[in-house]
Amino acid sequence: MLGLRPAAAEPVGSVDGALTARDAVHAVEAALGQILDEGLCRAREADPVFAREVADRVSAFVRRGGKRLRSAFAWCGWRAAGGRGDAAAVVNTGAALELVQACALIHDDVMDGSPMRRGAPAMHVDLARMHLDERMAGAPETFASSVAVLAGDLALAWADDLLTETALASPFGVRIHREWQAMRTEMVAGQYRDIRAQATGSSELDEAVSIATLKSALYTVERPLALGASLIGADAAILEALRSAGRCAGLAFQFSDDLLGAFGDPALTGKPADDDLRTRKLTYLLAVGRSIADASGDEEAADALAPGKAPVPDDAVRRMRTVLEQTGARAVVEAKISELAAASLRHFDRTGAEPFVRQEFASLVERASGLTPMRTGEGV
Repeated sequence: MLGLRPAAAEPVGSVDGALTARDAVHAVEAALGQILDEGLCRAREADPVFAREVADRVSAFVRRGGKRLRSAFAWCGWRAAGGRGDAAAVVNTGAALELVQACALIHDDVMDGSPMRRGAPAMHVDLARMHLDERMAGAPETFASSVAVLAGDLALAWADDLLTETALASPFGVRIHREWQAMRTEMVAGQYRDIRAQATGSSELDEAVSIATLKSALYTVERPLALGASLIGADAAILEALRSAGRCAGLAFQFSDDLLGAFGDPALTGKPADDDLRTRKLTYLLAVGRSIADASGDEEAADALAPGKAPVPDDAVRRMRTVLEQTGARAVVEAKISELAAASLRHFDRTGAEPFVRQEFASLVERASGLTPMRTGEGV
């Protein structure tokens, strides 16, 4: 068993109002360091080769960072519901969320064939290089994809271990675990709908929103907020306000990520800027563009954005970007992001959270929705 960790030397989440979500994230980073060290010890006891070639890579990937938004949103939910004093449970919950996020990213990169993540080679790309360096038999891609799936599974196992221990130590453990169960199922369902849309060539707006909701909005913001609040047994009214706030902020986050996937700068985002367009992935941005083109009778624009054979060449990617600008799709999505972000803040205000907690939440929503710029390495 991992054992619950104390919150940090600093009294994260104390009532003085001077400490912030950033402090909570720092505490999560410290907890993750200990959790990963313990996980590596268990992996070495099980098998040193597995530990060196798989567990070490998972640990390095988690330590490499990301925005840690899920940890911060869990803290906001905890504080909005009246969380005070000992923050060990919310810190451990945040750490568990970062581990399940690692699982999701590793698996997602395999399924999408993405070469980069967080400014470095994706897990399967790194493993393919190891296969070549070690002069192993067989196809490097097959080996790398298989091992990357195992790496993601290991991150999920560590996340489940930690969340289960947190729930078992809480008088509200059943509620906490139910939120976690729902989040994991939604995440997998969203990934399946994403793959299915790719296979069927869907370009429907409703389907794009369903995928964004399941795959991102729920597990990035709504469930972390609810998990944080559930740690102290929040009442139904607070949970409902947090769920509504989280749904809006989570969609804003995903729609912003769609824009980055088409127009982002890899030097700032840590991942390629054209993957979504090159693979004709169904995103809200692409669905909006196709809908506008169809409604206006612009067959040339509709053809440029239509589902079809992927990957598309560089000139077609450039054409898709141009069409998304010319049809006004980019502007429509940017306006929708601002609208969702504003609605999220209104819902969060209904929790009755203290002013500084509302300010913290507003800053997080700004950051998640792309209304403030991201720095290098802050990949999801």
